[in-house]
Amino acid sequence: MNSTSRYQAPALKKGLEILELLAGSERALSMSDISGALGRSVGEIFRMLQVLEENRYIARDEEGYRLTNRLFALGMGRPPIRDLTVTSLPIMQDLARATGQSCHLAVPSGAEMVVIAGVEAPGLSGFAVRVGYRRPLHRSASGRVLLAFQPPAVRAAMLAEISAAGDDPEIEALSPRLDALLADGDSITPSPVLDGITDLSAPILEHDAARAALTVPFVAGRAARATLDDSRALLRGAVRAIGEQLQPTLD
Repeated sequence: MNSTSRYQAPALKKGLEILELLAGSERALSMSDISGALGRSVGEIFRMLQVLEENRYIARDEEGYRLTNRLFALGMGRPPIRDLTVTSLPIMQDLARATGQSCHLAVPSGAEMVVIAGVEAPGLSGFAVRVGYRRPLHRSASGRVLLAFQPPAVRAAMLAEISAAGDDPEIEALSPRLDALLADGDSITPSPVLDGITDLSAPILEHDAARAALTVPFVAGRAARATLDDSRALLRGAVRAIGEQLQPTLD
């Protein structure tokens, strides 16, 4: 809320500031950490922390306060997200069985992508991304697919939000890369996180714009039930099937 807003709700503003701070932190934060980051006294935030903890939006352990999945669960309960996951999961399970790989579904959330559903690889080994995982849009295969398959005005707005989130030299070179990805129809790139994994990612389209991205972190080896190229083809078939099943709901 800015200073020119007609209505003021100081307690609500403090609570939202705490939630946003914890959401952006990769570690638990102590009360003094939160106080210093927000420029507020410990006395100002103590009661807010108590209320947020009592209502299960945050949790406290020996290291400090962390955000729980309560907000994420509330978002997942919205009909558009619920319909997307309910439709996608059976197809994702078939994809995992056919490829011998895990797969996950991601949607945009501000300047980040967030994983809203996942299916683990069959068998005893594999690599999976946890539900709730977040990463900047331009730094993940899923995120770049979500950026590439958007109308020009929407993509420009998303890139502006990423730029506003922090100074990153990669942003300037991103547009040509997104154009190439759009021309290819999907993405195949080495994982930016782990060696030995190739990220295969394709868009689930709603009226020619990416509503979500389905990604297979491909791990070569005996557990693989399909080659990299065959897995890419299976992924393309999966996103088409999901889009076709969603279409009657969208129209």
